[in-house]
Formats: sequence, structure tokens, C-alpha cells
Amino acid sequence: MNREIRKIYRRIVGVFRGHSSPPGLSEEIKEQLAESIQAFKNRTIHRTLTELTINTTSDDDLIQIVFDNLSEKFGGNYEKEFETVASWNRSRQAIYLIWLLEAEVNNGGFNQFYFNSSGKFYPLLPSALRLVGATKFADLTEKANNTYEKEYENITSHYDGTLEGFSKSYEDNPLNEYDKTFYALCQVENLPQLQVDYIRENISDFADK
Repeated sequence: MNREIRKIYRRIVGVFRGHSSPPGLSEEIKEQLAESIQAFKNRTIHRTLTELTINTTSDDDLIQIVFDNLSEKFGGNYEKEFETVASWNRSRQAIYLIWLLEAEVNNGGFNQFYFNSSGKFYPLLPSALRLVGATKFADLTEKANNTYEKEYENITSHYDGTLEGFSKSYEDNPLNEYDKTFYALCQVENLPQLQVDYIRENISDFADK
């Protein structure tokens, strides 16, 4: 799977996991999404991940197979997601949580990240990012977390479970500025490559056997 397709996956994961819907998309993006969803359905999922599989997987596909393997550990039952993720080692937590962050922010910004179920992991993100060497993203996420906590009542005042309320929550939202910085950082700090390098340097943390 190439990086462009993986980026599309991250955009749609936020929609699959939460309550929001994607913003207006061009026909080209809609076509790419349709193709990526089909590829997503047909991909091989390694319920048991071995060191051999990790070593023989390309960099382009590595984060995907690790994330799939981790997602299988709670079988899509998101009620058990937090306790399951909390039971993992720090390496597994980091890759899983960074995937969620990218999926949500690339789809609907930090506001969507906190609004959807992924938001329950927000205190863990800065340390997860620092673990893989993404210090700039860690600093940014820490600032976003501080703003979210400080402006919680204002930011969440429209969180009423409806799409209308969610859309209105973007108005004068102090988190919006962090979205711009996040997208700009993607050109400065190669977050996917940092994760790939980390996985390869810590294979035993990800292998089931």
C-alpha cells in the first residue's frame, strides 16, 4: 500500500470510528476513497504478527499491518478499547494512538479528534509521539491538549451528539489554529517514517511470537 492510499485511510478511519462525516470532497477524492475502501476490505490482516512478517513487509505497508494487528486485539468492540490499549506495552500504544490522531486530524482537525471516541486517549498522545521521535508533533499535541482542557466548556458547548452541533463547534474554536500547524509539520517531521523506523528498531515489542 503506498503512502497516498495510507493517507486516505487515515482520513476515513475518523469517520468510521465517530459521529462526524467528511467535509466536501472532490470527485477525484471520492473515487480514491472508493478504491481505498475496496483495497481495505481485501487486505490481509495478521491476527498473529511475527517478526518474520514484520521483517518482510515493506515500509509502505508496515504501519498498516501493525495497526490492523492491534485493532484485532479487541475485535472491533470499542467498549473494551481503552482497557485493551492500556494493557499494551508503550510501543504498541504509540503506533495505535498516533494512527488515531492522524486519522482524526487529517479528516476534521483536532476538534474532531477530541469529539470522537479517540479523544479519550488525548493525555497519552504527547508521550507516544516522543517515544517514536516525533518531538515537534508531541509539543504541538501537548499545546492542543492544554487548550482543550483550558477551553473545555467553550469548545464542547455545542457537543450535543448531532452533526449540526458538531459543525457549529468549529466556529471560533481555538483548536483550529493547531490544525494548520499540524499540516505544516507534516512537511518538516516525517511522522510515518519515524514510526516505521521505530517499529523496525523494536520488532519484539510488536511481534506476538
